[in-house]
Amino acid sequence: APIIQLGVDKMLGERNDKKQKQHKNAQRDNKARTGFGAQRPHKATVEGHTSPCTDCGDTNWSNDISRGEVSCGTCGLVVEENTIDPGAEWTNFENSSGDRSRVGSAPSYLYADRGMNTHIARADLTSSGASRFGISSRQLRDLRRRRVIDERSQTRKSRVRNVMKANDMIKNYSQLSKEQMEMACRIYSKLSMNGYVAGRSVAGVAGAVCYLIAKNDDQPVQITEVMERFKVGEKELSRMIRQVSSRMRLQKVIKPDSFFNKLISKLNLPPNTVQDMTRIWKAIEKKPELWQGKKPVGIAAAIVYCAVKQTANKRTQAQICKVAGVSEVTIRQTLRDIEFAMDAF
Repeated sequence: APIIQLGVDKMLGERNDKKQKQHKNAQRDNKARTGFGAQRPHKATVEGHTSPCTDCGDTNWSNDISRGEVSCGTCGLVVEENTIDPGAEWTNFENSSGDRSRVGSAPSYLYADRGMNTHIARADLTSSGASRFGISSRQLRDLRRRRVIDERSQTRKSRVRNVMKANDMIKNYSQLSKEQMEMACRIYSKLSMNGYVAGRSVAGVAGAVCYLIAKNDDQPVQITEVMERFKVGEKELSRMIRQVSSRMRLQKVIKPDSFFNKLISKLNLPPNTVQDMTRIWKAIEKKPELWQGKKPVGIAAAIVYCAVKQTANKRTQAQICKVAGVSEVTIRQTLRDIEFAMDAF
């Protein structure tokens, strides 16, 4: 009997030591360890579970939505099953494999009303289903009249018609990505709400906005290209660009290297030409007096000519000027400065 009692006491002592060690590792008192690598214990709680785990004593709960389980992240003890999924409901109740979405498209500035309007579809009135569901000719005539009235009521305000016209221009003529067109329509809508567009050309303001959006995304376009797309004059477009950039704080300095890929593509040069052009640009970038205050595309054209004239893919100054939209005098004047900077470098 004494031997058995000693064995039981030993087993109980080992169990107590193990519990004390687990308690010390869990640090329920929330005190940081001392010494190298000291940190406070991790504490992660989910809804309905804030107390420590009964097995390891740690407060590190994780919620697995796919399984519907709440478990301890330290020892893996599962304390709750079949939890409610807070996500969207995607069950398809129709006998088809179509879209199971319960919502429409997200609001977009590409539309004057953000795409949140409702309308009577023409197909609902002209399809065979209309007569099959018992719509008489008189009811059909009334619904057609209501459809026309509904469409007119959506564009009755002049400001809404103005925004719709500008959005159509941006989508058709800007040649921007969808995200960039979204931002351009948003900025134009803000300008219209502030009364800036009143008395000004819709095409001029829309072209200025598209020019500034492309410029801020490091995909600059030339003013001559925007003029041709939106059918506006250079003087008017330049004035709009200055005013819109100042009002909406869209000023940004464009460096010549932003035009490198565009010029290489138009001149059909090999991609490795970019390395020589980048090397030349790094040499003159340290001297801002050589390129600041000048046309970036003119500096880029001069760098292209300087990079290809010693290679097998030569291009004349006339060819480069035609692609870049600058004069040969601009290239010659810039070329002297570039060659002087390269000699010094």
